[in-house]
Amino acid sequence: MSILPEGYTEYPKRREGYDHNLYEWSNLHARAPVRWPKGSVAVWLCVSLEWFPIMPGGPFKAPGHMVTPYPDYRHYTARDYGNRVGAWRMLEAFEKAGVKASFATNAAIAERYPELIEAVLAGGHEIIAHSTDMNGTIDASLGEEMERALVRDAMTRLEKACGARPKGWLSIAHQQSFHTLDILKDEGLAYCCDWVNDELPYRLSNGLVDLPLNHELSDRQIVTVQQKSADSWGESMRDAFDWLEREAKDKGCGRMLPIHLTPYIMGLPYRIHALEALLADLAARKEAWFARGEDIVSVWEQQQ
Repeated sequence: MSILPEGYTEYPKRREGYDHNLYEWSNLHARAPVRWPKGSVAVWLCVSLEWFPIMPGGPFKAPGHMVTPYPDYRHYTARDYGNRVGAWRMLEAFEKAGVKASFATNAAIAERYPELIEAVLAGGHEIIAHSTDMNGTIDASLGEEMERALVRDAMTRLEKACGARPKGWLSIAHQQSFHTLDILKDEGLAYCCDWVNDELPYRLSNGLVDLPLNHELSDRQIVTVQQKSADSWGESMRDAFDWLEREAKDKGCGRMLPIHLTPYIMGLPYRIHALEALLADLAARKEAWFARGEDIVSVWEQQQ
């Protein structure tokens, strides 16, 4: 005899996929094929430009945040190394390989490192909004009005510092509340990168596009969490590309490889060689199309 209350297994919002209406559920293999301008695998490089306030704050600590009691100078300066040194090495690597990238940028970075932003834009790269700073985190405890003010502040400051309003948004730690998607839409954004449940763009119910930036393919996850070497990271990216290339050929549909990069991790002098080698390898492959996030979204939208 069941001890569960009557109606326990009944749930009015139960549906295929997740139990919400944020997007229409669909399996990757069941969709109409996507074609890229070149090759079959869109390679999307996304670099995080992060400014970590030295004081604690925010609803929660994002991954990679300060980890020892305040003031945490060691980790603070290690992360600042990414903006002073590592990001410049990445820009040189991108130029050498002839590829373009997206830079997910805190508003504080755009204001405090104007030379870096000028170099990013001069290289033909894209700026994606990445909140105000690494204390600009979002969760349900923040409240809709405070979250709306946070997003508006980030967008306003980035537009002023960069000369154009970003089209894409990446939340700190990919974190959203139940209000985030509508707030992003109201602020004029075209796409976000927070939902990681796919390998191609897809349409959200409010009209935004999600461009999945899978955290499992990030240097933070592979190098710092899984403790793999830089060469092992590069091998993992090649394995992923090879699989996607074969799958694209078998299914007759384009695929996407997002590569999330962190300057203070992969920009170190004993790791940057792995990034340069990977870029040279993939850029020479006819099935690779290196593209900024906004370009991938634009090409995908034209085929919907």
